[in-house]
Amino acid sequence: MLRIETPYHGTKAATERLVLNFEQRTKSRLSATLASGKAATLSLSRGVILRGGDKLEATDGTIIEIVAANEALLEARFTTPLALARAAYHLGNRHVAVEAGREPGEHGAYWLRLYPDHVLEHMLEGLGAESRKRDLPFEPEAGAYAHGHQHPEHGATKARIHEMG
Repeated sequence: MLRIETPYHGTKAATERLVLNFEQRTKSRLSATLASGKAATLSLSRGVILRGGDKLEATDGTIIEIVAANEALLEARFTTPLALARAAYHLGNRHVAVEAGREPGEHGAYWLRLYPDHVLEHMLEGLGAESRKRDLPFEPEAGAYAHGHQHPEHGATKARIHEMG
């Protein structure tokens, strides 16, 4: 079994890939299977959030690239930055993990992506969003204070970020 303990920032190309969803990428301890089928264990420093494209080094020197898995997401689209800001404020008040972005082009729509939740979807539509289901990698904002920790809601299975220094 491959043991992975260290982030890798060098120039070597990865020879293995590890596909993880966002919740898995927030865990410091994890048993996983590499894309090649080889078993591996992650043992990273607490508070590390892995992002798609990050590299790790196994104790045997193997370089592993992290791949953000596609996940079922809710995408809320907005026509103005003000509408986006209002929605982001309300989601932030609820400590919801959110990815923010804009479609390419001068008049591209602004969007927020989050885990599906019918109550939040209704709230976002009430704030003027057009919502739709998507199946994409999830790379939410890390929060105002990098390298902290996360607090899952009671009974929740999806990670929520609230990072503290």
